[in-house]
Amino acid sequence: MTSANSGATRAFDDKRERLLRAAARCFNEKGYSGTSLKDVAIQLGLTDAAIYYYIAGKQELVYQCYMRAADIGQRMLDQAIDEGGTGFDVARRYLELHVAAHCGDEGPIAIMSEIPSLTPEHREEILARSRVHSRNFEAVLRRGIDDGSLTDCDVRMTGNAIMGAVNWIPKWFHGDPAVAKDAVRTFPEYLMRGLKP
Repeated sequence: MTSANSGATRAFDDKRERLLRAAARCFNEKGYSGTSLKDVAIQLGLTDAAIYYYIAGKQELVYQCYMRAADIGQRMLDQAIDEGGTGFDVARRYLELHVAAHCGDEGPIAIMSEIPSLTPEHREEILARSRVHSRNFEAVLRRGIDDGSLTDCDVRMTGNAIMGAVNWIPKWFHGDPAVAKDAVRTFPEYLMRGLKP
């Protein structure tokens, strides 16, 4: 690939990323039925027609937002696992990374609350990715129980409770830097406090 093509690809990807963040904000605030492509275009200073350069329509846009959310969550969990430590260390680090993603430059991240709006194929793909991610996080919790760094618990229920809390951040976080700093510092601590042996 030539440097010109590489630059064009990077520019396209950057604009598409801005589109997905803007769409995530709209879907989180108004839901699928309450959001139009015009709403997203206004946030970006684009025409409605310009959005179709990046996506085929609103249904594909929400699907791409959910794929992005799944990608970010998996990347944060993979990084935490790669950094190592006890099960407690990995779980807490994952939460730090994921909260920072929600409250930082990668936010907003779409809340996966509009799964029924997806096509059956897209719905199954997103749900399958969500199940894999949940199982991977449950494995981290189980590892913590086995190594003694976490108290014995139902990893399925505990994982669901923690993931639900993290994934709901876009409902109460609206960009305040002071709130972001406090959330990154305290949210993982609060979520993990009850899991210490």
